[in-house]
Amino acid sequence: MKPRQRKQYFRNMKRSDDSEREKRRKRWRLIQELGEQRIPYLSPADPGFQELWDSSYAGLALRQCSVLPDGLHERVQSALITLQRRGCLLRDLVRVRDRDVFTAVSRALVGQPGYTYRYLDTRLFAIPWHCEGEEGQKDENGKPCCDSDLRDACKAFWELNQFFCSDVRPQTNARGVKRSRSDTENSEDTPGEGMCEESVKDRLLEEKQEKEKKEEEEEDSSQGCSHSSPLSSTPPPNVGRLVQFNITLINYMDPTVMTQLKEEPYYGMGKMAVGWHHDENLVPLSPVAVYSYSCPAEPKNEGVTEKDGQGQSKDKEKETETEGEGTCKEELKEEREGLEKEEVQKEKACWRVGLKVAWDIHTPGLALPLQSGDCYYMTDDLNRTHQHCVLAGDMARFSSTHRVVQCCTRTLDYIQKRCSEALENLQTDPEKNTKSLKSLLPSTLQHTEDIHNEVEFEWLRQYWFQGRRYARFCSWWNKPMEQMEKDWKEMERMTQLLLDVVEDENTAQENRREMADVLLNALTDRQQHRQTWRDRCQSSLAQTLPAEEAPVDRPYWSNEDPDMPLPFDLSEIINRVESLLWRM
Repeated sequence: MKPRQRKQYFRNMKRSDDSEREKRRKRWRLIQELGEQRIPYLSPADPGFQELWDSSYAGLALRQCSVLPDGLHERVQSALITLQRRGCLLRDLVRVRDRDVFTAVSRALVGQPGYTYRYLDTRLFAIPWHCEGEEGQKDENGKPCCDSDLRDACKAFWELNQFFCSDVRPQTNARGVKRSRSDTENSEDTPGEGMCEESVKDRLLEEKQEKEKKEEEEEDSSQGCSHSSPLSSTPPPNVGRLVQFNITLINYMDPTVMTQLKEEPYYGMGKMAVGWHHDENLVPLSPVAVYSYSCPAEPKNEGVTEKDGQGQSKDKEKETETEGEGTCKEELKEEREGLEKEEVQKEKACWRVGLKVAWDIHTPGLALPLQSGDCYYMTDDLNRTHQHCVLAGDMARFSSTHRVVQCCTRTLDYIQKRCSEALENLQTDPEKNTKSLKSLLPSTLQHTEDIHNEVEFEWLRQYWFQGRRYARFCSWWNKPMEQMEKDWKEMERMTQLLLDVVEDENTAQENRREMADVLLNALTDRQQHRQTWRDRCQSSLAQTLPAEEAPVDRPYWSNEDPDMPLPFDLSEIINRVESLLWRM
């Protein structure tokens, strides 16, 4: 059996595929059980909306635009527009069901320096935000990594992040302002969750989350996909601690250019800009905070706007007054129905967040309209037990979605430490100026080769697959990725040294076989993943991107490159090691 570190790495590589298969299985069962029916859902205009929110969606909290400090709206909205005008917001080429697709939403990641966020087999690298009182993040030459406009924009996101960190309070049963039909109900702040601090704690939390997910899936398999209420959950750890959101994913959605939006399939909620999903790779039970900003752009179609709706409503009120007491009950009923329809139309002109209990066809869904500048929190275990989608409005929309991402395997600091661990097994003879491996223990060799694969496929190729977009906006990642590539080249040298030992007839037979097994597994995985990344870089969709955004197949070299210890194509070496094992 392979060591734990190896299983953890490849578990991350395969998690997306396993998750997609499980989603398809559950979706198929749900559609079969549902038939041609539509599940009901409630909006603020519907009776029982507030009761449904309190009973089945208590982890959702709405904070109206008025709660933000003076001037913060203006700074954040200006920052969002700056990112759009500078071309920082780009559609990602992601992996879904073994094929590449473009996201409908344009995105950028901003956050703690050196942080990343991984979704759909894609790792985004954060543009660092700039904290108040600091000169700003610097590149390797001591110069600011971004220009002044981008620095100001990133500082605004940091300010918004600070507000969210203080506004999400660790009070388990507290909630923020909720917009009902009258838009006047108030309660307390929302519960929060402490950020992960140590990689060991993150690993334990991640394993616990996976165990809970498996238990949930086993329960679904045995009882069907219908749950009448959210699954029970344990209280969040460190509940008394202040939340520390460490990244924000900036999204931009314009319905006028999103021509292939799908209809929401279960409730009939309308067009979806983002389909049903859980937010992934977050610290278990940590909250998510979202800022929503609808642009003052022209609507895609001539639907009823809020202003038009108000005008029509006033006109109809005047008509009712002139009719006087002679108005019959039927006409009043039609009047009320017309006003209700207008209210529904106004709601659908707004962007909305839709929520549902995961894989449940009995609990009604919830559709919450978002006015420009509104914020909402998903707290407690809402992100685990429920799914959410984004329903398109008439205008373009930005969102800033603040999260507490796992920092055990998602940061530059983490991968740099992993590189150091691997290179500890390489030594240089100062007299002969030759290199050799310190230890030939199979466990040590396995650990080194696992890190080798992780650096190449989870970092270097992920970074270059997104083209040169990061260097265009910010130089912060340039030097770290150059150093990482140098470390990776040393690991290539270490693999070549291991190959020499394995092919040496003087090596002890028993140890030789174990080392050959380790080497063969590592080379086979490496060859397979290299081919996958080559195919992705050369796909038809990748070829449609402009040069500065097009995937770069890097690291890549010819098999005859004298600077590289091993060829890019490992098939011939794999055959040699397989033949060697066959003869043993």
